[in-house]
Amino acid sequence: MCLAIPMQIIEINDTMSRCHAGGIERQVSLFMLQNENIRVGDFVMVHVGYAIQKVEEQIARTAWELHEQMSELNEPS
Repeated sequence: MCLAIPMQIIEINDTMSRCHAGGIERQVSLFMLQNENIRVGDFVMVHVGYAIQKVEEQIARTAWELHEQMSELNEPS
């Protein structure tokens, strides 16, 4: 099973990008999406440092909300 995290692109340099999600920034490869029209501000699903799919903002936000809810379930009572 794979887990990908939605992140927003804040900078692009060739096939590398700097992405942001939940207060965390990461360097992310755009190599797998080089045939897509990717721009700063776009949202991508990131798995082990690679953007694997471009997604709409609402999909990214829904995924963040679900991750947050799952995290709350793991907190001790």
